[in-house]
Formats: sequence, C-alpha cells, structure tokens
Amino acid sequence: MRNVWSETIERMILGQGNLLLEKCDASHPLRQSGALEPVELPQGTYVERMGQKIEHVIFPSSGILSVVARGPGGQSVEAGLVGCEGMSGHMLVLGGDESVHDMMMQIGGRGWRVDAASFREALREAPLRDRSLRYMQSMLIQLTHSALAYGKAVIEIRLARWLLMCQDRTGQDTLDLTHEFLALMLGVRRSGVTVALHKLEGDHLIRSQRGRVVIRDRAGLVALAEGFYGAPEAHYERLLGIPLRC
Repeated sequence: MRNVWSETIERMILGQGNLLLEKCDASHPLRQSGALEPVELPQGTYVERMGQKIEHVIFPSSGILSVVARGPGGQSVEAGLVGCEGMSGHMLVLGGDESVHDMMMQIGGRGWRVDAASFREALREAPLRDRSLRYMQSMLIQLTHSALAYGKAVIEIRLARWLLMCQDRTGQDTLDLTHEFLALMLGVRRSGVTVALHKLEGDHLIRSQRGRVVIRDRAGLVALAEGFYGAPEAHYERLLGIPLRC
C-alpha cells in the first residue's frame, strides 16, 4: 500500500513540477522512496561550488540556476542555464562526485532536492539513467551555443538570447534581474548592460525597470537573436520528447 508521503509528493510534483521528474513513472524509486524533498531556493543560493563534493541534486520547479565558470583570477561568466527543464548534479550523472563549476540561483524559486547517494542509487534504474544522459546531451549543446554567442554575437543579441532562455524556463514575461546579475551572465561591464537594455527598450522589445526586465515582444527578440537561439531548444525536445517551455 502506498504511503501518504509518496502520494503527497506525487501530487506536488505533478502540480508544480520539474519536467524531468514529471517524465519519471510514478512507480520510480526516486518518487516512491521519500528521498525527494521540497526546498526553497532564494536568489543567490549556491547549490554547487567548483571543486567541492556534490551533496545534493536539485530539480528546480521554478526560478533559474546559473552554471557559472570561474577562472584562476576570480573572473566569472555564466556558461549555461537550468530551470524546470533540468537539474543540477551534472557530474554525478557522468560518474564524478565533485562539481567543475558553481551553480547559483540567479532567479529565486523552488524545487526538489535529493541527496547524492540516493540519486546515484536511482540512476541504477534505466529510465532515469537514460533521461539524465539525454538531458546532459542537451546541456552540452546549450554550452557550445553559449560559447558561440560569447565569441560571435554582440551584447544586444546575447541579451536577447538570454532573456528568451529565461522566459522559456520560468514561463514569465517579467524577470527579476539586477544589472549586476546581467553583467555576470553576459560577461560584460554594467555600462555595457545599460546600453544593451536601452537598445532593446528603444526597439520596444522589453521594458527595463529597476531590478526587473519585462518582455514585450518575444517574436522580436527571437528575430534579433538570429541563429543564436532555437537550436539547443529544438535538440532538447528531440532528445527528451517534450518542449522546453515551463
């Protein structure tokens, strides 16, 4: 007989869930064992630190996790995004136990947490293992396209791409973002962020407010992002069988 905890967790996952967890069968050990627990994820929370052991895997149901690469001199830049379509603990999926990057909540939200040992045990089950590896393929594609955008796209295009990716993962037109966060995410100075925001606002694509950006014209942002947005999202749907829209 199924216990009350399992039934409660299942209702919560289906009601406000993570796309990877929702694809797990209700009988999967990860959803039946009680290892999953709901967790609040305030903005600025680090769920992984580079070089440190991974203690938990986070499956966000709202908010945005940033994958942040850090250099030896303290330089940092965002390499990728994770929202309700994905999870942290990438190196656990690949057989490691230490993080090779920081993972920080760029936009606060909620999610599900499972300890590393329970996650490794759950990976023994083929469905989760296969889904996790497919997700990692999609994440690698996202990272390569981020590198392409950093190397070839001007700031306005990178900003447009990044806003679209955030909207995909939050389902919201209004994003709570400061200039400091935007500068980190785009790898530019705050003055560059200000110029890019003014350009997009002047083209009526967004409305920029203090600590907030409102998307007004998604189609216009897609057109501006040219070939730097869309391919990773299409690969996610191909690999996981679900659209990357939360």
